[in-house]
Amino acid sequence: MANILVVDDELGIRDLLSEILNDEGHQVELAENAAQARAVRQRLRPDLVLLDIWMPDTDGVTLLKEWSSSGLLTMPVVMMSGHATIDTAVEATRIGAMAFLEKPITLQKLLQAVDQGLNRGATKKPPPSVIAGVVTLAQPVSASSPAPQPVVDTGPQAQQTFSLEKPLREARDEFEKAYFEFHLSREGGSMTRVAEKTGLERTHLYRKLKQLGVDLTRGKRG
Repeated sequence: MANILVVDDELGIRDLLSEILNDEGHQVELAENAAQARAVRQRLRPDLVLLDIWMPDTDGVTLLKEWSSSGLLTMPVVMMSGHATIDTAVEATRIGAMAFLEKPITLQKLLQAVDQGLNRGATKKPPPSVIAGVVTLAQPVSASSPAPQPVVDTGPQAQQTFSLEKPLREARDEFEKAYFEFHLSREGGSMTRVAEKTGLERTHLYRKLKQLGVDLTRGKRG
């Protein structure tokens, strides 16, 4: 997916964000202060940076100014803080930050900000085909035909159509919900077997199902 740099002096915050973003399929680089963040930025260009404002060596707004003045602010930056004032948030936005997240950060707001950052300025077109056997297009694409809708088989006699006109996050959530419901039904509701099939740890799988609003009793036998 994407390479995301998380800059925060709190170990718990770094670990939590890293776990969530890794679970979403992203590669995560971690930095506990501005010095480490500079080193990572020199080594690679992250697709997105989650940057804490209050840090012991150099605060996030100052680091943002450094990147902006030196031409290194070429990636979306989302500022994070539990104590910042409105003036601080406005200043960061004026310098070039695309968003501001207030701690404690909710999962929904985090993933929304990440998706918006990664998709900012990008023009995405629906692909002519997706993975064979999982998603197919309901009709061929032509200049005069409406946008095709992917159809996912979620059970022996069930199909679900997804709108390609929706924001990426909403469309992905719908697909993932259908995907997990399919495997829950196939495996008789066994979380262990679904975890094995989908390649997720049970704790990550359970959190993902709760997040998507999946009925955990779906497909249970007896």
